[in-house]
Amino acid sequence: MRPTTTAACFGVAILLPALALCAAPLRAQQASQPPARIPAQSWPQRTVHLIVPFGAGSATDVTARLFADRLAKRWGQPVVVENRPGADSIVAVGAFAANHDDHTLLYSAPGPVTVNPVLYARLPYDPARDLAPISLGSEVFVTIAVPASLKLTSLSDLVARARAEPGKLNWVATPGVVYFRFAGFVKGAGLDMVQVPYKDFTQAINDLAEGRIEVTATSLAVVRPHVQAGKVTPLAVTSRERAPAWRDVPTAAEAGVPALAFGAFGGFFGWRDMPTDLRERIAADIRAAGADPALAATLTAAGIAVRTSTPAEFAAAIEDERAKVAAIAQAVGVKPTQ
Repeated sequence: MRPTTTAACFGVAILLPALALCAAPLRAQQASQPPARIPAQSWPQRTVHLIVPFGAGSATDVTARLFADRLAKRWGQPVVVENRPGADSIVAVGAFAANHDDHTLLYSAPGPVTVNPVLYARLPYDPARDLAPISLGSEVFVTIAVPASLKLTSLSDLVARARAEPGKLNWVATPGVVYFRFAGFVKGAGLDMVQVPYKDFTQAINDLAEGRIEVTATSLAVVRPHVQAGKVTPLAVTSRERAPAWRDVPTAAEAGVPALAFGAFGGFFGWRDMPTDLRERIAADIRAAGADPALAATLTAAGIAVRTSTPAEFAAAIEDERAKVAAIAQAVGVKPTQ
């Protein structure tokens, strides 16, 4: 089984040497020049750039911009969000790592650290050293959804249909940890469903709404318009708790499928060798920003929950996900692209 990611399905892997060009400095500073030590309480001294490896309007982008607005007010300096989508986040993370700028942060799901090392034998960044975990920012509510025309109302209905009609149901999942967790579920449950690759995930959701794809695992925020239009049925969410804006949708554990119980989180990363005291100080500011009720209300409406942390807690969450992704990759037979 091959991963449903842009890189794996559409040949980005063969372009990895060229992606080093994308990792040129975002500004004039060279990667070979480590940033000068700035006292934690004096940072920031100029505009902060927040790199996001997804396009405008994505759950990651929405979250980053809400935090950026509040952090700018706390810091007294602009916080500018820069969208650099593409190539399983390699473009954005490669550029971030090469820049090594002490006023540039990354807001991302942990896929560059947990998933990409499983997919690629070589990366233009060091997953263990170039991204310093600062704080969690949010957890995206992921749903297992089907077309309303399929007339299924629960995960058990879906499993029963898949077993009754082997090879008849097509599925797609958001690239990254969501793909791996759903692929692991399909493998572990012994289901015969066909994974369909997409270059543009937006098209996958449109095909789901029109019944051309039978199953998807993606964020509630992405399918919400089609759910509201009556074209898509969310069967369950993978999180530990029900989504506040979708209380009638059970969790996977409640639906009797604990194998699909997992979180999909994002957070803030700093540069290589970022001072520990600065990481702790920024994490405290992020936690304060996340306590804003207006921020929480906006994210909740979009199917996203505020989830902040200490650097140590974020690092532990990443390590837990890394181990689970590696185990699933081995189970489903994914090997790194050379």
